[in-house]
Amino acid sequence: MTTPSNISQQMGALDIVMLIILSVLWGGSFFFFEILLEHWQPLTIVTLRVGIAALVLWIILFARRVTLPKSGKAWFALFVIALLNNAIPFFLIVWGQSQEGVTAGLSSILNATTPFFTVLVAGALLTDERMTPGKISGVILGLIGVVVMIGPKVLSSGIQSGNVIGQLAVMGAALSYAFAGVWSRRFKTMGITPMVVAAAQTLLAFLFILPIALIVEAPLESLSLAGPKIWQAMIGLAVFSTAIAYLLYFRLIERSGATNASLVTFLVPISAILLGVIFLSEPFTGPQAIGMTLIGLGLLIMDGRVLSRRPR
Repeated sequence: MTTPSNISQQMGALDIVMLIILSVLWGGSFFFFEILLEHWQPLTIVTLRVGIAALVLWIILFARRVTLPKSGKAWFALFVIALLNNAIPFFLIVWGQSQEGVTAGLSSILNATTPFFTVLVAGALLTDERMTPGKISGVILGLIGVVVMIGPKVLSSGIQSGNVIGQLAVMGAALSYAFAGVWSRRFKTMGITPMVVAAAQTLLAFLFILPIALIVEAPLESLSLAGPKIWQAMIGLAVFSTAIAYLLYFRLIERSGATNASLVTFLVPISAILLGVIFLSEPFTGPQAIGMTLIGLGLLIMDGRVLSRRPR
């Protein structure tokens, strides 16, 4: 799998802004999950999330009279991204976190391995995203920063729980995201816009997950009992943390590549922590500051411009 070299491996100012906004949108999903998990089961939340997001995106597509792909090859590619970027990782994360010892903090650490997997996958499959010492060093430093920020105790307690299968499931989701980022590179050469990709993948993922949720969780009764607060949280999760977020994500892949776009998984924990400090009056600790600094250094190293300015 190769792609023409038509993107910049260094992120410009707009790319960095998009990355930060995307991290806030995905980091904010933790607030919505905290409300929704008290009332609905995980697969129900996932199904509604992609279903409502698909509805919003398709309304926009029809309103703008966007031309849809007509070839079977294009729709096959869209179905693959729906599996790799939604259905498979969502299921693995939900199932993994349902296992004893796999906490939300541990899951965040494991999910932050996405850039590492992306460097490996993109380096192996794409001619213009080869592995470099700077990329590998930056990913390792960023991963260390995530562990420091969230807390080594969370990681050690999860490992000591012995639930290796649950932990491997979450890491499997990170690997799926890595392949999704690489697979998404083809849509630009196929002439498929980020909006079409986002709308198609959420719709196809919804159609794939819906029967599973109906069989496993039988959610109709719990949906009928949900109040306005629950639906407001779901709308926020689906519209802002999914529909709008995916538009930014696929646009970022077009501009700066799969590896750079995957760096958002480092920034999501930072956004979640800062949102908690600002809106929930949660304490801001020293390890969190150190972790954020390490993540920032890792991003700078991966970007490459800092090292390129060193005196030779």
